[in-house]
Amino acid sequence: MPLAIIVGFVTLVLFRRDLHTIAFAIGLAINECINYVLKHTIRQPRPMKRDGLYTEYGMPSTHAQFMWFFAAYATLFIYFRLNYNCTIVERFWRTIVAIGCIVTAILVTYGRVYLLYHSNTQIFCGALIGIALGAAWFIIMHTILTPFFPIVVSWRISEFLLLRDTTLIPNVLWFEYTNIRTEARARARKLSAIGRSH
Repeated sequence: MPLAIIVGFVTLVLFRRDLHTIAFAIGLAINECINYVLKHTIRQPRPMKRDGLYTEYGMPSTHAQFMWFFAAYATLFIYFRLNYNCTIVERFWRTIVAIGCIVTAILVTYGRVYLLYHSNTQIFCGALIGIALGAAWFIIMHTILTPFFPIVVSWRISEFLLLRDTTLIPNVLWFEYTNIRTEARARARKLSAIGRSH
C-alpha cells in the first residue's frame, strides 16, 4: 500500500504540479527520514528474523508510521481544507474517503503484526508518531506554507515547471471540467467558422 501511494504521488506531482500535492509528498519524505533516524537510534530488533529485509530494526514500524501520517494528513485536509461550500453529497463522499484512509491504515498496521514483521509496541509507536507528524505537517502547511504559495507560483522557475496553486478553488475537478468544456466549445466554434469561410 505505501508503494501504491508513493507511485500515486509521483504521478500526481508530474501531471498535476499542484503545490499542495508537492508539499504533502515532501511531508511524507520527511516522515520517512524521521523513521529511519528513529529505527537506527533505537535499534530494537523485529519479532522474527527474515532474509532480504532493508533493515533488521523494527521500532517504530515504517509501514505504520507512513500509513498513519497519510491518514492523519488526508483526514485533516478533507475536513479543514475541502469541507466548505460543498453539498451534502460531497460531504458524504469526502467522509467515505476519510474513513477509507483510516481503515486502510488499520489494515496495513494489523498486517505488519499478523505477518510477524513487527510487535504490537512497534506498530503502536509507528502509528502514534505517524499521526503526530501528519497533524503537525498539516498545521505547518495550513498556517505557515500555504500563504506563500501565491508568491511561489509567480517565480520564473515555477512558471517554467508549470507549478500551480489551487488553494482558492474549492472543487478543482469541477473547475477543470467546466474550463476544458468551455475551451473545447470555443475551439469547435472557431474551427466551424474557419470551415464555413473556406
